Amino acid sequence: MTNSEEKLLKIRHSFSHVMAEAVLAMFPSAKVAIGPAIEHGFYYDFDLPRSLTPEDLEKIEANMREIIAGNHEFVRKVVNKKEALELFKDQPFKKELIDELPPEDEISVYTQNSFIDLCRGPHVENTKDLNSGAFKLLSVAGAYWRGDEKRPMLQRIYGTAWETPKELRSHLSWLEEVEKRDHRRLGKDLDLFSIHEEAGAGLIYWHPKGARIRTIVEDFWRKEHFQSGYDYLYSPHIGKSWLWETSGHLDFYAENMYAPMSIDEQDYYLKPMNCPFHILIYKTKLRSYRDLPLRWAELGTVYRYERSGVLHGLLRVRGFTQDDAHIICTPDQIESEIIEVLRFSLRIWKAFGFKDIKAYLATKPEKSVGEEDRWETAQSSLKKAIESEGLAYELDEGGGAFYGPKIDLKIKDALGREWQMTTIQFDFNLPDRFDMKFVDSDNTEKRPFMVHRALLGSIERFFGVLVEHYGGAFPVWIAPVQAVIVPVAPAFNDYAEEIGKMLKAENIRVLADTGNDRMNAKIRNAQNQKIPYMLVLGEKEKSAHAVSVRTRKGEQKNGVPIDEFITFIKDKIEMKEEI
Repeated sequence: MTNSEEKLLKIRHSFSHVMAEAVLAMFPSAKVAIGPAIEHGFYYDFDLPRSLTPEDLEKIEANMREIIAGNHEFVRKVVNKKEALELFKDQPFKKELIDELPPEDEISVYTQNSFIDLCRGPHVENTKDLNSGAFKLLSVAGAYWRGDEKRPMLQRIYGTAWETPKELRSHLSWLEEVEKRDHRRLGKDLDLFSIHEEAGAGLIYWHPKGARIRTIVEDFWRKEHFQSGYDYLYSPHIGKSWLWETSGHLDFYAENMYAPMSIDEQDYYLKPMNCPFHILIYKTKLRSYRDLPLRWAELGTVYRYERSGVLHGLLRVRGFTQDDAHIICTPDQIESEIIEVLRFSLRIWKAFGFKDIKAYLATKPEKSVGEEDRWETAQSSLKKAIESEGLAYELDEGGGAFYGPKIDLKIKDALGREWQMTTIQFDFNLPDRFDMKFVDSDNTEKRPFMVHRALLGSIERFFGVLVEHYGGAFPVWIAPVQAVIVPVAPAFNDYAEEIGKMLKAENIRVLADTGNDRMNAKIRNAQNQKIPYMLVLGEKEKSAHAVSVRTRKGEQKNGVPIDEFITFIKDKIEMKEEI
């Protein structure tokens, strides 16, 4: 952590304590939980006698400014467990945390003014070190105590804090842009998808426009996979319990799986993963080293139970389509296969317009399965692949799964937010559990290497990120409607239909708006729907067999011959350019 980062951490953590003091001044009976510093700010969780309103946040902010102006020191004190329990005897959440500490643990508390909190720190020295013009309370959300939906629901107040008012203003402007690009808002405005809680939370309904984009993405995905030597699989949505017992899911993942359904007096489970099914296909015959590598891909819909409190639009759902692939190969093939899969992943991300990509290499944890030499080979292959592509990366020592090391690719969107997307994961566990074999050149049976690879992660989550990255203004090749035809008067509707047929014959996604609205209203509607091109038609255009082209950015070019426009837009689509 840099000195600047450490300073901001202290500032934000101190603001959370000041906020807690201000809340207790308004609600003396409040029960306080935890209040850490987080990226861009801080939060604190409270059990309050009533729900907070926006007006309450304004009052709390005012109280905070008074506290800051009081120049109160943050004083650290070390107490024993008995003393700590006495200090927080009226605070059940704090008592629960203290009760879990070993008796010999050193317990620190911090006091400023009238407020005392159980806390490790760090903090600024005095409230005068906090700039009262460089913070703002943002929102209130529900949060279960310790993330457990069976525990009390608390009210979490979020705030942001910076060193200077200028930094705060910049961040608030950024938050406004984040709100404008929220995929849930744009999903409704652009008629892309919906979620119907009454029919099942965390499940996505794709509308025609959203489904069109999804089809374009999936078709591109399939084409690229076929060209890169992958074969495509389909697998069932349910499987008998022995499958998930063998894979280990029922031992390690049961809380994220749905309850079984009884069929012919046997338990079947909705699949949370595709991999066991791919392994069963592999085992339909004894494979030779000549058959390997096998690159098998599937757009497989899986189902995982997520707590209702963490569901979030398309980004956290209960049913999603994983763009899955499994690479099964010999130990000698693994290095070249990893280099190729990383290269392939980067190519796909760049095609979708993401160029700021960073890798994270997670290595062997303390508890693991698989022989040491396999771990060393796998980790070396991952490292060489990253370095061969000249990709920036960080080493996550011990961060791999117990069954193998991995590479995670994180992309930055247009707002500079980092998203974890692609995973390239070795697995020494499933090949052993399912007794996977191949016959090597020496005619002996050996265990193959297996790599899981989710490139986009899931279609749903990827789509949410894509919407926010472009703010709904998709590149031409992805846009559900690439051009809308706008006749200036009903007399030109026939010409609009003629142009529409010509464009459709060239596989251009086009609509002819021949409704009763005025021309300006039609153009405004097309801009609101973020359609790349508006083709305006009148007498001059009809006579010249041309169109006047307006872009959603407001640029305009009159009298473009229709053949010229077709060539132009097809080039944009081919080059995957925005507009």
